[in-house]
Amino acid sequence: MGVPPSLVYVGLGANLGEREAALRKALGALGQSPGTRVLRVSPLYGSAPVDAGGPDYLNAVAEVATTLAPEALLQALQAIEQSAGRERPYRNAPRTLDLDILWFGDRVIDTPTLTVPHPRMDERAFVLRPLADLVPERVSAAALQAVAAQSIYRLAGADWAEGAVGGDCS
Repeated sequence: MGVPPSLVYVGLGANLGEREAALRKALGALGQSPGTRVLRVSPLYGSAPVDAGGPDYLNAVAEVATTLAPEALLQALQAIEQSAGRERPYRNAPRTLDLDILWFGDRVIDTPTLTVPHPRMDERAFVLRPLADLVPERVSAAALQAVAAQSIYRLAGADWAEGAVGGDCS
C-alpha cells in the first residue's frame, strides 16, 4: 500500500519571457512529476513586482495532490524552474519562472531549505487572491483586506491552464 497523497498548494509566477506559456508548461511538468497530479488551477492574475523591479508578473496557484515528500517536491519544483531558465542572481530578481510551496497539507515545515506555510504569503495579494479563488475558506477576509492596496488584476479564468490539469498521483 502506497503513501496517501498530500494536498499541496503551489504558487506560480513569471515576469520574464513568454510568461503564460511558461506557467502552462510548468503546470504540465508538475503533473508529470512522480506521484503528482494537478487537481485545479486558479484564474490567472497580473501583478506589479513586490520589493523588486521589472515587468508585471503573471501569477496563479495550483492545487496538487502528491505522494512526494516535501523536500522531494521542492526539488521537483526547482528542476522545473531550472528547465525554464530560472536564474537567481539576487533576491527578488525578475524571473522566467517562480514556483513556491505555499501549503503542504496542514504541515508546518521549517528547515534550512523549506519553510511551509510560505513565510510571506500573507503579505502578498498575488498569492492570497488566487488562493481565495481555490479555497476561500482558508483565506480570511482580514488577510485580503490587508493586501487590498497592492496592484493585482485578474486576466483570465481557470481555463487559461486547460490541458495542464492532471497527472498521476498513484
